[in-house]
Amino acid sequence: MWRHLKTELVTRRFNNRKRGVMSSWYARLGAAVMFFCVVPMFAARQTFLPGPSFEPDTTLTGSSLSGWRTLGDAEWQMTSGNLTGTPGSSGAGGWLAMNRSFQDVELFTRFQCTGGCVTGILFRIEKTPDGGMKGVYASLSEGKAVMYFDVTVDAQGRITDRTPLRSGGGKMRVAPPASPNPTHRAAPAYNPGRFSPYAQAPGVDYPYTKPDSSLYPDEWNDVEMIFDANILRVDQNNGRSTGGVSDSSEGYGPIAFYVGGSGKVEFKDIAYKDIHFHYRAAEDTSPAFRKQTISDFYYSWGAASADFNHDGIPDIVSGPYIYLGPDYTKSEEIYLGETVNPSTGWATKSWMEFAADFTGDGWPDVLACKFIDADMGCYLYVNPKGESRRWDVYRVLDKFDSEVALLRDIDGKGKPALVYAADGYVRYAEPDPANPTGPWTVHNISERGFDTAHGIGVGDINGDGLPDIMNAYGWWEHPAPGNSEAQWKYHPEVFGRFGTGVGGSGMAVYDVNGDGLNDIVTVLDAHGWGMAWFEQKRDAQGNISFIRHMIMDSRWTKNAGNIAFSEAHGDVTADINGDGIPDFVVGKRYFTHLDDYADPDPYGSPVLYWYETVRDPKAPGGARFAPHLIDNRSGSGSDILAVDLNHDGRIDIVTATRLGTFIFWNNVKRAKPQ
Repeated sequence: MWRHLKTELVTRRFNNRKRGVMSSWYARLGAAVMFFCVVPMFAARQTFLPGPSFEPDTTLTGSSLSGWRTLGDAEWQMTSGNLTGTPGSSGAGGWLAMNRSFQDVELFTRFQCTGGCVTGILFRIEKTPDGGMKGVYASLSEGKAVMYFDVTVDAQGRITDRTPLRSGGGKMRVAPPASPNPTHRAAPAYNPGRFSPYAQAPGVDYPYTKPDSSLYPDEWNDVEMIFDANILRVDQNNGRSTGGVSDSSEGYGPIAFYVGGSGKVEFKDIAYKDIHFHYRAAEDTSPAFRKQTISDFYYSWGAASADFNHDGIPDIVSGPYIYLGPDYTKSEEIYLGETVNPSTGWATKSWMEFAADFTGDGWPDVLACKFIDADMGCYLYVNPKGESRRWDVYRVLDKFDSEVALLRDIDGKGKPALVYAADGYVRYAEPDPANPTGPWTVHNISERGFDTAHGIGVGDINGDGLPDIMNAYGWWEHPAPGNSEAQWKYHPEVFGRFGTGVGGSGMAVYDVNGDGLNDIVTVLDAHGWGMAWFEQKRDAQGNISFIRHMIMDSRWTKNAGNIAFSEAHGDVTADINGDGIPDFVVGKRYFTHLDDYADPDPYGSPVLYWYETVRDPKAPGGARFAPHLIDNRSGSGSDILAVDLNHDGRIDIVTATRLGTFIFWNNVKRAKPQ
């Protein structure tokens, strides 16, 4: 029998969408670290701040019950938004259900289950003819991870039937039906190019310790649950658990909290959002930039520039097309152009693209690298020297495990090399001058197991004039000149954070604070939250260390300009305002994987910002970063291109995304040199 009670709900609207302000998901990982402080080693247990990754429709803050109903044997109390459930003596347990119904919903809460309590949350409740109910249940007290069930509850609140849901929740919005003839699949063998850091290479000493995001009895835990279509996903203590797949994507009904067993449960910081409704901020492009859309379709996550037709004007390549300057309204194919479905597809033919004269014939070629499919690797498209045809193509690298790579001169020969990760190694590759269309020469600079898909940088860290290479695990010191095969010395550092992976986008190396030492600016988690600069320090013996200064974390922390956004997957360094100091351009990747909730805030505004480097002796480390919005309807792909397209002395920005390919012509007011 249902009993109607009263509770107080306070609705809070967050009006920061226009500015790209979003809340924390994985950024709560580093919340115990003070803003602008030295990065410690990760502890075994996650640390976090209470708060959802989404902007809630409603947050519970009141102290009297309203809009809820109960079923079963339990007592419920609300005090300043904190919900306490105590089971009755019958052992049946009891439920507290909202009167409001949802189909697709996000829910965040922190909970503590003590004294042998049993607890969980029921979604999409439907009443049954006998006065009970049924729905999809997330159990929070049966081990270290959330477990998922279809459950039936009788009129006394007892769970009379529960059927485990099959696992699901990868990079998809709708899980396909179960196979009628399932076959057992053995666990995949360790692949250091694809599964690190979560399946870390044996014997490799990482500077990180993988955090333990398990659920803990008798302690506070946080969970964020997203029920969208037929997948219920849960982020528990900042670690994504395997989701559960419902038989239907069309269920609809209230949410209910459960307590049973012999102890009480407490829920606090309860917030939820009805994601049946979608929001899109009004388009906002900075008046300091002129936006030009050169493609309306999704072909690539990268772009490059060169004078491909030898007319003295820079052109742009992105995906299958070269867009010819100076107006970039005319294009030509280098391979057959087929657009990609932005909801369900990947730009497998061109994850990233680079332009240079790789063959040595005086005409710039294109290197396109593929990360996802069976033909992963890098392909060289050779310039036909003005002939109006598609370009000849050669596979020059057969492995490419990076989502971010850089083209740099590594060995001092004046020729570009590709810096990337593959087969477990951090490495660079360069064409053989005698056979540039054949397999490229590969140089491993790390031990096997130190690669990661996200985060790569090149720059002179130790001041010897030679380019060093870095990723989220630290930096590798370039050996002395004349021996390209010498061992690169590894210096462990924590340049990222655990989230859906470790590491960010391109890692910028320049003197941020003007002290004569090169620092590092980087995104911390390309599929999560966080951006920081790492101040280089040296002791009396010349030993190098770094201090982390946060630039952008979550909306639960202090951020430059009060700006925070997730999925900062692409960036570039360029002097945007002409003051002689590099700035950091960074954007959010929309649908960072696919059109689903596999990542935090995937549908937030695809913003593009430039962060002005301001040398300020009053700021921590002697510098601060001032964010300036470029646009909120573009974002980034896997990189961003910075180039002076019209030779006016101003650096323009090009970005290739799921939403198209865009030029942002720079009209920023020139600053005085610092």
